Amino acid sequence: MNIDLKGLTLSERILSVKSGKRVEAGDLAVVPVDQAMVVDSIAPDVIRIIEEDLGGVIQRPDCVSFVIDHVSPASNVEVAKAQKEAREYARARGINLFDVGRGICHQVLMEEGLARPGWIVLGSDSHSTTYGAVCAFGTGMGATDIALAAASGKTWLRVPETVRVNLHGERRPGVSAKDVALEIIRSITADGATYMALEYHGAERFTKSERMTIANLAVEAGAKVGLVPPSGSILSDYDVPDWLIVDEQAQYSKVVDVDLTALNPVVSAPFEVDNVFPVGEFKGTKVDQVFIGTCTNGRLDDLHIAAEILKDKRIADNTRLLVIPASSQVLEAAVADGTFATLLAAGAVFGTPGCGPCMGRHMGVLAPGEVCVSTSNRNFIGRMGSPDARIFLASPAVAAATALAGEITLPEGKSIYD
Repeated sequence: MNIDLKGLTLSERILSVKSGKRVEAGDLAVVPVDQAMVVDSIAPDVIRIIEEDLGGVIQRPDCVSFVIDHVSPASNVEVAKAQKEAREYARARGINLFDVGRGICHQVLMEEGLARPGWIVLGSDSHSTTYGAVCAFGTGMGATDIALAAASGKTWLRVPETVRVNLHGERRPGVSAKDVALEIIRSITADGATYMALEYHGAERFTKSERMTIANLAVEAGAKVGLVPPSGSILSDYDVPDWLIVDEQAQYSKVVDVDLTALNPVVSAPFEVDNVFPVGEFKGTKVDQVFIGTCTNGRLDDLHIAAEILKDKRIADNTRLLVIPASSQVLEAAVADGTFATLLAAGAVFGTPGCGPCMGRHMGVLAPGEVCVSTSNRNFIGRMGSPDARIFLASPAVAAATALAGEITLPEGKSIYD
């Protein structure tokens, strides 16, 4: 490779290598797409654009995936028809198909090895930034751009400026990756990194799952992509290109410092994700529903945390606890190790692996006046049902403790952070 990569950020390096020439922030890059992911809710539009506007051509079907996860299983006849069209088209064209129950698109692609360090992964879902957990350039696009990427095998991108996020110190017990991610968003604000790349430095001790949580929420600061430099298990689990490294001479538009040792468990209060406060600010708020799941916090370690808190206990009488694993693999593992049984005994209700009520279409939508604590990534007005409902975003630990108490609270023994 004869491309000069000196002084480039991670996103600049990926787009330079992929485009075959050095590119920097502000440049336009035409790059091959390693994976284009389409969710069920947008699949009919993608199919129509490919067939009617792009000549019915799909350059590399193996680089395209359809995932039926957003309203899975189908909630009504119209949704069922759209999903039938998607699965029949995928099978006919040789596209990867992950059907009802396999799980949430981002979790599934990571489990299937369809997002890898240095890859370009596009998704028809805004939280495609999740793939940055393994330092893939993952980003969300609309139906037209996804259809064009699937048809041509390429896309164009404006090379983003980069915000360097430095994570200093060690987290105290009880402080999760979700708390870290929400603190970053609070600091940057909901539009403070619009069409920029976030680079997370100091995450070497974070697990792959925790990195997924942080990268997933990058878009909630407006970011185009969120990249965690490869380290730890990522280096052993993946074939990481030797050029995908941090260059200390790289130029950043902004640097944000986060002191992990000073962080407490937090909640994101209605109705913006950057509306972040210590849990104690809302302690005692009555809660009707607790939802543990989604592409942000529906993995096995998240369920383990909840099960540890709920073991041999029962949730509050007037609070519902809905648990939806992020994938079939997570569900199978939770059944095998007893986590499922623990949560069930505590009063949890389980849903099919998928997005569930996160986008307010089915499986636990909220009534007017109800309050929900969710481990998801958005708490906008009407996000999970009624516009008169309120959503608080929190970690699995805070969510589980809240289900026990029937009101927003910290897990027992964590009151030092209150």
